[in-house]
Amino acid sequence: MSTDGNSGLQLRSLIKKSGELEISLVNVPTKEPSADEVVVRIEATPINPSDLGLLTGAADMTTAKASGTRDAPVITAKVPEGAMRAMAGRLDESMPVGNEGAGVVIRTGSSPAAKALMGKTVAIIGGAMYAQYRTVAASDCLVLPEGTSPAEGASCFVNPLTSLGMVETMRREGHKALVHTAAASNLGQMLNKICLKDDIGLVNIVRSPQQAEILRKIGAKYVVDSASSSFMADLTNALAETGATLAFDAIGGGKLAGQILTCMEAAISRNAKVYSRYGSNVHKQVYIYGGLDTGPTELNRTFGMTWGIGGWLLFQFLQKIGPDAMKLRQRVVSELKTTFASHYTKVVSLQEALQPAEIAVYAKRATGEKYLINPNKG
Repeated sequence: MSTDGNSGLQLRSLIKKSGELEISLVNVPTKEPSADEVVVRIEATPINPSDLGLLTGAADMTTAKASGTRDAPVITAKVPEGAMRAMAGRLDESMPVGNEGAGVVIRTGSSPAAKALMGKTVAIIGGAMYAQYRTVAASDCLVLPEGTSPAEGASCFVNPLTSLGMVETMRREGHKALVHTAAASNLGQMLNKICLKDDIGLVNIVRSPQQAEILRKIGAKYVVDSASSSFMADLTNALAETGATLAFDAIGGGKLAGQILTCMEAAISRNAKVYSRYGSNVHKQVYIYGGLDTGPTELNRTFGMTWGIGGWLLFQFLQKIGPDAMKLRQRVVSELKTTFASHYTKVVSLQEALQPAEIAVYAKRATGEKYLINPNKG
């Protein structure tokens, strides 16, 4: 690796046709910037659930084995035979990982817009961020406010824009309140802060009293525990109070999406004047945006006929709203150290990110165990 930014380490994920995952570090040349491009030295990039989907694929990480050297570790793991079909599109292709990150511009192209970024701390999104250097378009750089560190700006795209996108979806589709699952996550805490600031009803679904306490400490009013024996009653009561008819589900598999729809219908029916065998005529919607449970989504049809369940992806949503996406980005920048502040349990180097003990922690996707990679650490 050169120290002048002409080349640097990049983390790669490869799934072989033989059914083996291989994660390794590769030294790659840094693309020379064109007139409208800049070279960014990446100093902070988070491990998001969406990154893990590419990093480990469908591999069974309990089979992970380490080899290589301290400076160039290699992790291998078995991909179950039944999961190989879902990996068909990426077999034998070494893929860079990392959706977003932040760092310092160390070289620029010749255009005035590019030159103006020299030495600036910027946040960027666009893949391949688990790398020491990235060449990107100057227009893709979000200049961070003076005094903001790369670590503070590393997560200013995926989680902040997802949480703002959820609220914007609510408004555009005519709902008045929200439900969110896995709600004590970094993203969930941001969504709570937005809803408190904007006076929006938010029902938080968590899986333990400890997670509930995290949210109550930041002011969350409606928190229900899916592990509680009174969960369905508690959820129905919260839905009745808020009038929430839109949910964003990070879990995906299992019964939770169906339970939310059932409780929505029960909450609406409390005030029904006339019985209908088709249920209420109020539309109830659940969007699945994550896959913490990769099993089948189970629906017990106890919520009438006016409902929907579908997928929601941030990047598709941003494309859909076009220029309005810039307003969301501007809000993120203005509230970066308050509403959209991210918290990490550990900062690791690229090499440390490939240690089995560290993978065992961040691959669990557990609430309160968010990792940040500094590719240039040390």
